[in-house]
Amino acid sequence: MKPLSIAGVLLVIAGIVALAIGRISYTTEEKVLEVGPLVATADEEHVVHIPDVAGIVAVVAGLGLIVLGRRRA
Repeated sequence: MKPLSIAGVLLVIAGIVALAIGRISYTTEEKVLEVGPLVATADEEHVVHIPDVAGIVAVVAGLGLIVLGRRRA
């Protein structure tokens, strides 16, 4: 399989995952209070939204790379 086709398959998979999930969330731990040896922390959740357009563009671009990779073979 050509490298162009492999990149296309990866883009299609990434686009489908982006469309299925729609957001990525992660948690960070931050210091709230530090008094001498005592430390108080709090977990803060962050959310990154993935636009649907980005997933669609990734799928279409991936399909384009797959077709282009097959033509050059």
